[in-house]
Amino acid sequence: MSIAGISELAAELRRIVGPDGVLSAAGEMLVYECDGFVVEKDTPDVVVFPRTTEHVRQIVLLCRRRQVPFVPRGAGTGLAGGSLPVGGGVLIVLTRMREIVEINLRDRYAVVQPGVVNVKLTERLRGTGFHYAPDPSSQGSCTIGGNVATNSGGPHTLKYGVTVNHVLGLEAVMADGTVCEFGGPSEDLPGLDLTGALVGSEGTLVVVTKVWVRLTRDAQSVRTMLGIFESCDDATAAISDIIAAGIIPAALEMMDHGILEALEQAFHFGFPLDAQAILIIEVDGLEAGLDAQRERITAICQAHHAREVRHANGPAERIALWKARKQAFGAVGRISPSYCTQDGVVPRTRLPHMLRKITEITARHGVRAVNVFHAGDGNLHPIVLFDEKNADEMRRALDASNEILDECLACGGSVSGEHGIGIEKIDFMPKMFTADDLDAMSRLRQAFNSEGLLSPKKMLPTAGACSAERSHPGRRAAV
Repeated sequence: MSIAGISELAAELRRIVGPDGVLSAAGEMLVYECDGFVVEKDTPDVVVFPRTTEHVRQIVLLCRRRQVPFVPRGAGTGLAGGSLPVGGGVLIVLTRMREIVEINLRDRYAVVQPGVVNVKLTERLRGTGFHYAPDPSSQGSCTIGGNVATNSGGPHTLKYGVTVNHVLGLEAVMADGTVCEFGGPSEDLPGLDLTGALVGSEGTLVVVTKVWVRLTRDAQSVRTMLGIFESCDDATAAISDIIAAGIIPAALEMMDHGILEALEQAFHFGFPLDAQAILIIEVDGLEAGLDAQRERITAICQAHHAREVRHANGPAERIALWKARKQAFGAVGRISPSYCTQDGVVPRTRLPHMLRKITEITARHGVRAVNVFHAGDGNLHPIVLFDEKNADEMRRALDASNEILDECLACGGSVSGEHGIGIEKIDFMPKMFTADDLDAMSRLRQAFNSEGLLSPKKMLPTAGACSAERSHPGRRAAV
């Protein structure tokens, strides 16, 4: 787009959202050149901050009239490049749509705008006896709209499910500017489950402007444990046996020695640095029976050579453990200037194999990986470390990452558990799905987004195109 064209577009957007709702200076665009997937960068032409559904509707109509691509974005915490404005265009940042519109405890739902930070709803519900279950590790910064886009999970996914299990309905602006509602506060409406189709569509079908979320009653009691292991094999074997014993923990998280080092450097939580792995295990439910579950889990961990199983004594110790877990990704910055977080899924019994393969693959490529992941549901998050200023090291890191994902597929798994496909894993889609599968997905996208202006070149491969082919000049660092 020409400089004059950008200026005209920005002026029209200011008439919609006001003078303080548009950014277009080149320096300001750098903030929005990537999300948490820092490998690929591309700047938008204009960034706009709507406050209402009507703002979004008018922005979409303007983009359609001018045939300018547009991409919705939440807080930018995504890890697959889903909010990257490939080829430029208008970035619709929804963080000013952050109102908790309604909380209805009697009917167990809340209505929120997409820019509400996940933890803000948790805080608002504290003391009511209810909570919103999806709690991604980035809960303190990610938005519920972003969670809807990627169908986020989190540590408590093992028992409570992912975002789609907690979304009752959506209000959205279609790619042609029409405002529609899908589902609503009532459970299980008849007809096609379009709400289910939209959750996890990564902003390629509609721009979500309101979300009805299900509220879950708080558990009566909870027990939280920390298992300390001398080897990753022992820790992963304990995970399989806990599930095989018929226990469904609320959460079952694993961190390896590398991530413990990073956490200790950053926050000094007091984790044993000579341990090779730790498990954070949590069970919840009725008070009766929880102590028995805790003792059984302790015995299983000890049977797999756990050096120690600590029990959290009270809410303060439990909160400290979860604080450590949820700050793990942030701590990685202490040990590496850049990193790429993978999101593969394998059957739980394949976890020991995958952890050994990750070590082997990264060593062969001359890079290092640390691991923190949702062990209970086999959702691996190997964090491959590199320096993006070192082009050769970054290439080796990406080669290792791709090989890890290939191995996940070879194990019968998936390349994404909760981060989405974005642009990062678009080339893996033909490996996971048949041509007929991809054609069906493309036709669904065509039905919602016929002109292809909404989030182009994301999620689904385009015939003959590379994953991040550029359509006009712009800044692109890294690769």
